[in-house]
Amino acid sequence: MGKIISVANQKGGVGKTTTSCNLSASLAVLEYKVLLIDADPQANATSGLGIDPDQLEKSAYECFMGQANVKDCIVETDTPNLYLLPTRIDLVGAEIELVNAKKREFYIQNAIQPVKDDYDFIIIDCSPSLGIITINALTASDSVIIPIQSEYFALEGLGKLLNTVRIVQTRLNTSLSIEGLLITMYDSRLRLARQVVEDVRSHFKSMVFDTMIYRNTKLAEAPSYGKPIIMHDASSMGAINYLNLANEILKRNGKI
Repeated sequence: MGKIISVANQKGGVGKTTTSCNLSASLAVLEYKVLLIDADPQANATSGLGIDPDQLEKSAYECFMGQANVKDCIVETDTPNLYLLPTRIDLVGAEIELVNAKKREFYIQNAIQPVKDDYDFIIIDCSPSLGIITINALTASDSVIIPIQSEYFALEGLGKLLNTVRIVQTRLNTSLSIEGLLITMYDSRLRLARQVVEDVRSHFKSMVFDTMIYRNTKLAEAPSYGKPIIMHDASSMGAINYLNLANEILKRNGKI
């Protein structure tokens, strides 16, 4: 049975999609079968893996809304062992359509249930909001990774996100856990960045991953080539960081 991990933070620009794509690719390179679900209407994970959202006949929207079978929507990527449930802008309509739906928090869970056992890991890239699609993702997940940018406003809104996780745990998904908090965009030359890391580790302790994602030019440019960093430049700092994160998650889950 595959483990489902959401990557979530309602704050934008903290590295959710970068983490979703590159963690998925790193696990795939380590010979685990991985499905990445793009649950963000911006479709950055989709385009970042070389899939043109405008060319899709079926996407996450049709899958989540019960208009298509999940197996018919999944596509292969150029990375061995990595598969994608792509999306496009029409996913934003699901937020509106689900407002008055019965059991509206369980649409993603129901949609992906048929393929849960087909993958070792299922990673869900959430949108920068705490809307109904993100709640759906958390309800469907076993755990959540929370990326935190190593800058001044890093902890802004984190309390609200953690409270949302607690509500989901209480009312919708009692098995949901926090996989870990991930420091992203780290620049060791900046005293403020070092202070943010110190504060986060002091407050959240073992919840914080040992691995940090450093600022890296190759990591930033990889999506423009439609590739994860491991396929763009395997020797770069970004690739090494995400391989380390993948290994840390495997260790936390007793896989190695």
